[in-house]
Amino acid sequence: MGCNLKDLSNPVKIDLNSLKGKKIGIDAFLVAFQFLTSIRDRSERGDGGPLKDSKGRPVSHLMGFLDRTTGLLEKGIIPVFIFDGVHPDLKAETIASRKKSSIDAEKKWKYALENGDYKEAQKWAQRCVRYTPEMVEETIEMLHLLGVPAFRAAAEGEAQAAVMAAKGDIDLVATQDWDALLYGSPILIRNIMSDGSKRMGRTIKAEKIVLQDLLTNNELTREELVDLGIMIGTDFHPGIKGIGPKTGLKLIKKFGNIENICAEKNIDIPENLNLIREIFLNHPVNDNYQIKLNPINLDKLRKWLLSRDFSNSRIDRNFKKLEKSSQVRDFGQASLSDYF
Repeated sequence: MGCNLKDLSNPVKIDLNSLKGKKIGIDAFLVAFQFLTSIRDRSERGDGGPLKDSKGRPVSHLMGFLDRTTGLLEKGIIPVFIFDGVHPDLKAETIASRKKSSIDAEKKWKYALENGDYKEAQKWAQRCVRYTPEMVEETIEMLHLLGVPAFRAAAEGEAQAAVMAAKGDIDLVATQDWDALLYGSPILIRNIMSDGSKRMGRTIKAEKIVLQDLLTNNELTREELVDLGIMIGTDFHPGIKGIGPKTGLKLIKKFGNIENICAEKNIDIPENLNLIREIFLNHPVNDNYQIKLNPINLDKLRKWLLSRDFSNSRIDRNFKKLEKSSQVRDFGQASLSDYF
């Protein structure tokens, strides 16, 4: 999730209908894990893992992507799903830590199942879900059948989206990861995939954060914001002990950069500092992408979904949303004029 800039920002709740016509780059990996951890087998003797089809293949992620994508299309929003590519070497420690946590959770999950403790098993199952390369490929395949752009980034998905937004190729970036602001996303949308759902009795709403507002309100340059993020802690560095957002803000405004702060506090400069800065300020991107909606072959899409044991009622419900989206002019017939 990178660094947490919530204390420095002023998110504004928005109605998704206000995003009609906008091209939104979506951090697909975070979305996939959101679906895999929330759409699970919660039956009395369920193992707590993702729902599976008759061949034992996980389908929770596909269900989530289908329902939410058609919902966005229905509102006239153009989703652009961007999947992680090759992670920077500096993220190796973070990835290794996450993998270890997942393995530890899987051991506890299996132990609970062996002992018939399904309540405990369901708790641990949520923490050991995996989004395999095969699952990524089938997600992209389904999204293409839905006529929406979906591709792999050169490196980090939210970074690719941020660079595309800064160039004007897309309008907004949707992710839960605050690092999108460090990567230079002009506008960040959070909660786009959970908008309207309930959490602890409260309805979740999408939120908008404008990078320039954050910089202006905190009297920061983007370079200073990046240094602040590194001090707080990112996926590429654990941060400087004892420095949180508010303390870090005071220090960066007084001393200007990490080197000056470390000299003043007599502490070591973070290892690979300039390489980490470069990741945020000049992130590698995949320039081979197209951003447009394509015609949908509903018969082909239905056949694909049925092969994953999707019910006809779920398919029909989503097809009705597609019909409203104008991607399909005459239920089953698409017109190229609908995409220009």
